[in-house]
Amino acid sequence: MSALVWGLTIAGIVGLLLFDFVFHVRKAHTPTLREAAIWSSIYVGLAIVFGFGVWYFGGAAMGTEYFAGYVTEKALSVDNLFVFLVIMASFKVPRADQQKVLLFGIVFALIARSAFIFAGVALINTFSWVFYLFGAILLWTAVSLLREDDEGTEADNFVIRFARRHLRTSEHYDGDKLFTVENGRRVLTPMLLVMVAIGGTDLLFALDSIPAIFGLTSDAYIVFTATAFSLMGLRQLFFLIDGLLDRLVYLSYGLATILGFIGVKLVLHALHENSLPFVNGGQPLPVWEISTGLSLAVIVGVLAITVIASLISPAGRAKTVETTLRKHARNAVDEELPEADRAVAYRALVEAERLVPALPGKGRAAIQEHEELAALVASAHRQHAEV
Repeated sequence: MSALVWGLTIAGIVGLLLFDFVFHVRKAHTPTLREAAIWSSIYVGLAIVFGFGVWYFGGAAMGTEYFAGYVTEKALSVDNLFVFLVIMASFKVPRADQQKVLLFGIVFALIARSAFIFAGVALINTFSWVFYLFGAILLWTAVSLLREDDEGTEADNFVIRFARRHLRTSEHYDGDKLFTVENGRRVLTPMLLVMVAIGGTDLLFALDSIPAIFGLTSDAYIVFTATAFSLMGLRQLFFLIDGLLDRLVYLSYGLATILGFIGVKLVLHALHENSLPFVNGGQPLPVWEISTGLSLAVIVGVLAITVIASLISPAGRAKTVETTLRKHARNAVDEELPEADRAVAYRALVEAERLVPALPGKGRAAIQEHEELAALVASAHRQHAEV
């Protein structure tokens, strides 16, 4: 791609990010479901229009590579939202300020992944054996996803522990400020710490997302634009599918399948381009290579099966009831909400409890034996019995 095309593309992406900040994020608020749906659709629409532009000007092969990369990166981005949920819940980020944290995460991810992309292109152009390394990373990630513990973990990495131990930090938010004054001293707020946690997590995500898309194309422009557009609109998507995320109980299996598939594709490509002296005497092997068209079909098919299976399965239905119970129980005891809203949440909680007996045995038992959830529901009942 020419320097002009690169310049216009980067300018367009920066312009979208600035627009997002000025018109949506600068003033703290919680997006409505309608707002999140509209802007998610707009960003997905822009990505699709851009893809057709790539197809028209670059040809069918280039267009297919873009769409395969975009769908893969979008799926991985949705999985990343699970971790963002854990981090923001751990830091108790106010709902209205979550947009700013997410936008920071998107910008940081775009910068970090751009660096990984150009480093990856340089490595691939110099050392063809890098495809073996990328394939191994994806296969290991796929296995890790299958072995992953379902229980959420607190956001607590080295950077956060260091900051809390050696820097002056506050336990309380001051709006969306990164620094505040407490007892006459300037201190870091949890808002800055949660942004550090999100940024550090984004670096880890790049270690599997970038090799994944290099398994579909080695064109730096396609890798960059597919990655960038997959991140655009992620903030709105977070608020749109916040309640749906917990229902995608088989998402990790779907992503593991996709990453494993791309990992195999990379290894086959590495064998086809082999130059390692201890493999077939340094000569390429005549192996079958997976086409980009087939890759796109497999990726879309696996994602469709994963989502449908999650939504209609007994485990998915049980997860939906569990999420509904937790949401309404929390709102019912949230003293920051108006009394009328807490009363509405409590009535919804009572209605959701009536769904539990109808669940399959395993799902029903999982909800009934969930101690944290049971304590939260009991607290809601006690509080409203006193009213």
